[in-house]
Amino acid sequence: MHSHRCLSFVTLIAALLLTSAFAFARERKSDNKDNAASVPVTVTVTVLGTHDKPASPIPQQDVIVHSGNKVLKVTGWEHAQGPQGPLQLALLIDEDIRTTLIGEQLNDIANFIQNKAPSTEVGVYYAEYGSAYVAAPFTTDHQKAAQALHLTLGLHAGESPSIYLSLSDLAKHWPMKPGARREVVVFGSGNDPLNPGVVDPYADASIEDVLKAGLTVEAIPIAGTRYSLSFRGDISAGKLIELSEQTGGETIAGDLGAPVSLAPYLNQLDDILHNQYLLTFLIQPSDKKKGELRDIKVTTEEREVKVVAPKQVLVPGR
Repeated sequence: MHSHRCLSFVTLIAALLLTSAFAFARERKSDNKDNAASVPVTVTVTVLGTHDKPASPIPQQDVIVHSGNKVLKVTGWEHAQGPQGPLQLALLIDEDIRTTLIGEQLNDIANFIQNKAPSTEVGVYYAEYGSAYVAAPFTTDHQKAAQALHLTLGLHAGESPSIYLSLSDLAKHWPMKPGARREVVVFGSGNDPLNPGVVDPYADASIEDVLKAGLTVEAIPIAGTRYSLSFRGDISAGKLIELSEQTGGETIAGDLGAPVSLAPYLNQLDDILHNQYLLTFLIQPSDKKKGELRDIKVTTEEREVKVVAPKQVLVPGR
């Protein structure tokens, strides 16, 4: 009787182990199938420590990417410096900024351009007439790019309807360079004369266009109009914050007043650009031919760091 019970117990254990093995095999096969059908997507991620200072290096195994309830497989995590992740950097200056304000800041912006790494391509654009006017196309000749800076039209920029139309135009005509980080620095108040309210379809459309182009937007608020230091100015600042957060960038300084110098904010921007990673993960392709934007969330096991990543990525079609 005792031996019969032992035999039954051993049989039960063996059955459970066999069932678990089959389940594991099916799960492994399903995972392999999912990975085989997945496509790689690469995004730019900024990692900063306390007080936005440089963080210690983050190993790939500590990076977690979610899309909905699914954890995606991370296949690449490269510190974006030197030959890894060459930089295309566009400066988009709103012509609506008061001439006297931008005139005091041109030297700071010029120094910022000239101090970029030799491999960095810099483009200078002005938001006017609903487009991104090219003052200097992307170039590694930083002296030439800096010399393209000019005073804004200020109050005479009435035909510059919306910074967001200009940003969309820049995103749609961006000269793509494979493997490059694509960053835009927006200088302006965020005011949208076409739609100054909280709900702004032009601002929303620009976010979508920027995400589809794989751009990261950093914003440096500068007063543009008499509305800047008002409730309308707060709404405008909120749009800039939303724009940068959605695309994985930062809004540097939240004051729409007249800064004494842009140098501290541009130095902070340099810290951001020097603490970026290229994150590659696998995701199921879209059923739509042109692809679709899909939500993602990037976190790490490290608690003392701030991870800034786009809220959505363009997933290609099958």
